[in-house]
Formats: sequence, C-alpha cells, structure tokens
Amino acid sequence: MQTHPTAIISKKAKLHKSVKVGPYSNIGDNVNIGKDTEIGANCQICGNATIGERCKIFTGAVIGSIPQDLKFKGEKSSLVIGNDNVIREYTTINLATGDGGKTIVGSGNLIMAYAHIAHDCNVGNECIIANCGTLAGHVIIEDKVIIGGLAAIHQFSRVGTLSIIGGCSKVVQDIPPYSTCDGHPARVYGLNLIGLKRAGLNSKVILELRRAFKVLFFSHLTTSTAIKKIKKEIPESKYLTHLIEFIANSQRGVTKNK
Repeated sequence: MQTHPTAIISKKAKLHKSVKVGPYSNIGDNVNIGKDTEIGANCQICGNATIGERCKIFTGAVIGSIPQDLKFKGEKSSLVIGNDNVIREYTTINLATGDGGKTIVGSGNLIMAYAHIAHDCNVGNECIIANCGTLAGHVIIEDKVIIGGLAAIHQFSRVGTLSIIGGCSKVVQDIPPYSTCDGHPARVYGLNLIGLKRAGLNSKVILELRRAFKVLFFSHLTTSTAIKKIKKEIPESKYLTHLIEFIANSQRGVTKNK
C-alpha cells in the first residue's frame, strides 16, 4: 500500500495492498477499499463504506459521511460503491438513513466536481453526473444516464436509462428512459438519439421508440390511453417494454413535454 506519511488510516480499515492514499486523507474504521483504487489528497472516507476496485477519488471528496436527514439517529447504514468509478474533487456521497439502509453507486461512473449523492440513492452503471449535479435522498438513477451540471433531482424521483438531463434543470418527477429533458421544471423534448446510437441500438428500435414517444408525450392522450395505443400499434421490444413499465410503475408521475 502506498500511503503518504500525512494520511491517517484506521487500523480497523481494510485496504488492499495496492491502494494509494494521498496526503492528509483520513480513512475511518469501517472502510473497505478494493484493489488499485487511488485516494487523492485531503479526502475523508468514513462510515460503513465499501469502495470497489480501480476507482479514482480526487482531492477533497467526502465519502460515507452521515446523511443530511433529520430523521437519522445514528442507525447502522452503509454505502457501497462499485468498480472503475471516477469521483472528482469535493464530491460528497452519504450513507443511507435507517437501520440496514444502503446508498449504492454502481460501476464505471464519472461523478464530476462538487456533485452530491444523498442518502439512500441508487446510481446505476456508466452514468455521468456533471459538476454540481445534486441528487436528493432516495433517488434512483438507471444505467447510462447523463445529468448536466447544476441539475437538481427531487427526492424519490427516478431517472430512466439512456436519458440525458440538461444543465441547471429542476427535476421534480420521473425522467423517462431514452429521453432528452431540460428546463425548470424539466420537460421532455424527445429521444436521446445520440445516446441511443452510441449504445448500439439499431435504427428499427430507435424508430419504434420515436413512434412511442410521439404517442406518449406529443399526442395529448392520457397516459393510460397512450400506453394502450402503443401496445396495439408498435411491435414489442425489450426497450419499449422497459419504457412502458417504467411509466406504469411511477410514483411521482413522469415528466411530460409541457
């Protein structure tokens, strides 16, 4: 293990021998850090936090601190971060609230400077949260989502896979999968065509999703009527099924186009 002499590492912490820890960083008792992960300078890694392999955590990040939740009374909760994440300067990621609760961050994510992931969030894989992106408590982010800088997402909201949210957006309802959303509050502008193509979706699937979006968000039909129309007129695919199920399971309601 390559540790700067000014770093403070608890004897109870579990760090793989290949972990690097920069100057003035502090690693707490219940921290577990995997192979080839690098901790920069002045980082605070605390609480019941597990960090996977090959992560890079930059200057001043605070990982595993207690939730910013007045209900929290010191219950035993945790934070689990996967592999190959890049966590940039001064990012904060909190423990969960409630006994046995978990905040989860998947693998392959880029979390830019000053981003905040609050208690009980569940972030998927290969997501990008740009500078100062903010997730309130209990937010669910599916895979391959892009959240623009200074965007804020309301507690208990969900953000669907392969969607993109513009910078400075105010998200108060669920963001549908495959969508491009922006605004204050955010609204749906259409498909995330670039993201879908980069993900390898073929033109037939993209065309079918485009047809579904027109019915769901631009036809002025009620959501239930739109879903019935889609099921009747558009060939089923796993992507279309996921879109419909995401909308059907929404608790906060789904962001629309106006």
